[in-house]
Amino acid sequence: MEKHMTVCPYCGAGCKMNLVVENGLIVDAEPLHGVTNEGNLCLKGLSGYDFVNDTKILTPRLLHPMIRRRKGAELERVTWDEALDFTAQRLSEIKEKYGPDSIMLTGSSRGPGNEANFVMQKFTRACIGTNNIDNCARTCHAPSVIGLMDTIGSGAMSVSIPGFEEASCIMLFGYNPAASHPIVARRIVKAKEKGARVIVCDPRVIETARIADIHIQMKNGSNLALLNAMAFTIIEEGLSDRAFIDAHTSGYEAWLEVIQQYPPEAVEDVVGVKAEIIREAARMYATAESSIIGWGMGVTQQRQGVHTVHAIASLACIAGKIGKPHCGVAPVRGQNNVQGSCDMGMLPNLYPGYQKVEDAKVRAKFAKAWGLPAEKLSNKEGFKLTDLPHGVRDGSIKAFYNFGEDPLQTEPDSADMEKTLKNLEFFISQDIFMTQTTALADVVLPATSWGEHEGVFTASDRSFQRFTAAVPPKGECKHDWEIFQEISTRMGYPMRYRNTKEIWDEVRELCPQFYGATYERMEGLGYAQWPIPDIEGEGTPDLYLDGSFNTFDGRALLLSHHWSAPTEEPDEGYPLVLCTVREVGHYSCRSMTGNCKALAQLADEPGYVHINPIDARKRDIRDEELVWVYSRRGKVITRAALDERVNPGAVYMTYQWWVGKCNDLTMHVTDPLSGTPEDKYSSCDVASIGDQVWAEQHMETLYSELKARLAAEAARQDGPTLKYGERQ
Repeated sequence: MEKHMTVCPYCGAGCKMNLVVENGLIVDAEPLHGVTNEGNLCLKGLSGYDFVNDTKILTPRLLHPMIRRRKGAELERVTWDEALDFTAQRLSEIKEKYGPDSIMLTGSSRGPGNEANFVMQKFTRACIGTNNIDNCARTCHAPSVIGLMDTIGSGAMSVSIPGFEEASCIMLFGYNPAASHPIVARRIVKAKEKGARVIVCDPRVIETARIADIHIQMKNGSNLALLNAMAFTIIEEGLSDRAFIDAHTSGYEAWLEVIQQYPPEAVEDVVGVKAEIIREAARMYATAESSIIGWGMGVTQQRQGVHTVHAIASLACIAGKIGKPHCGVAPVRGQNNVQGSCDMGMLPNLYPGYQKVEDAKVRAKFAKAWGLPAEKLSNKEGFKLTDLPHGVRDGSIKAFYNFGEDPLQTEPDSADMEKTLKNLEFFISQDIFMTQTTALADVVLPATSWGEHEGVFTASDRSFQRFTAAVPPKGECKHDWEIFQEISTRMGYPMRYRNTKEIWDEVRELCPQFYGATYERMEGLGYAQWPIPDIEGEGTPDLYLDGSFNTFDGRALLLSHHWSAPTEEPDEGYPLVLCTVREVGHYSCRSMTGNCKALAQLADEPGYVHINPIDARKRDIRDEELVWVYSRRGKVITRAALDERVNPGAVYMTYQWWVGKCNDLTMHVTDPLSGTPEDKYSSCDVASIGDQVWAEQHMETLYSELKARLAAEAARQDGPTLKYGERQ
């Protein structure tokens, strides 16, 4: 038996663990005493490893490269040389014919690591010549990044995950840590045991609400009105930190002009909560010695996501609850390396290290390092991932290189996304499993999985940690960064990295905030929390401790906005609010966790729609029955879970399921500032199905046919490897 140290590939908490290997297979996971997890692992950490072994429970691994020689042809297995030559040739043709901005690419936050993402964005910018690169942060925390950069100058958590445990007040806003980050939830429970006060702002009675001192059970879509009312209370009742405001912020008068229009009494109907409860929460937050505001998708996946983040950051500033130990703002990332993908410049407006593409000095620095004239690097902000459907529709995007994402599962309005992918002139998918997205690709490139490669991840709290390989690559799988550099070399921009350390050292040289995070520092249980500008430094658990923010003048900018209603309000035809949430036992598009024996047994298709018993009785729906959920975009079959913790008038679905796919129902409407979809609010209805025997058979048929279709597409890689010029 062998043991290999790694970092969990799931939620972004950054838990250290050993993978236990026997006879070439990963057979167990053991928690280590990492800085975040301290010898603990959650359900996914303990049981979410065997997908690497290619269990084929849900969908098979990709082991060999495949191409379609023409649009609509069947996939066929080819050699790596032909697959890479074909890809490079087609991308070069499209670039030559339509320009570099006709090509869109993604980063991946699901296990490849920082080094792979760095090489991908370098390929995008130095070889293709575009800033059309984005990652799944667009779908989740882009409003956090933009909103915090606007106000305090950095889009990351200003506190550390261990720091939660030491805070005297924790306010959770649209964030359910028990499902999303169980190890963070553990820290919050321990903080409560030490005497911390807990405030939960959520329409549902989430697990943390059960231990909360105050639960603001607000209406869906009322975030900004609530925050404005809390800010009003802090000012009106003399609870603000005037010394901090005067010394470290700007824009107070303009901010106050809006806030003065939001007394708690005036927003009771909008928020659905009594004014005194809002006032009590504001007092508790403002008077605590140290306070942290943690938030998730309930804040960001709204029409006013960026505006809400402005409000959170401004609230922290006016209360003086930032720039002190265990005190600040915490947008807790939901995927393993979404913080790292952003760190590595997988964004259309930022180079690695959050350096702006529009800054001529930044472009000159990267051009010099990459051996290019500065004018070869585009100074134009690229397309966002959520621009893809519009870009394909209007003809501005012709090719899409999908790296480790499954947009057909994770993006809103799945039917529209399917049309988008089918209408591309050229579509590449690089992944570890045959997903619904990959099944539509013109080129399928099999990459190594977590457990088969090494690198660096960034946890949600800015902590860099190394992870190592436990088993050799399956089949003909190549490391992601190897694939990118081989395509780039074929397209005329050579890259020749020998290992991940060479890549990481280049990252450090180009990104002053990361320079001190050497591989040596991260050996074993070591970590480095950026900013860490020098090798001797210790890293930075809490940002802005000197009261200096990362803005042009070192002061936080206070920003306020008026609340506006969500885009699609309930009506007679669609009287319920649909809100997407996370499943504790599964992750992202489920291709990883769905192929783990224990996790697949815990929960499987078609998932659940969580509905209040009052709404269920009106529709003659019983617990565990199959039901239809429908919206203006479509309808899906799923199972009803009657849940008194769900607020009447709203239903909740997780987005991991294939048959019960809630993104068949969500709408492609985005926050105009971030491009993040409004997944937390769309109108729908739920209907009973009289014939439950038929419903069960129908659901099983849909699921079996979908799995069989993907297995059949993957099976094409088992055919003969065709050499140049050969045809079957």
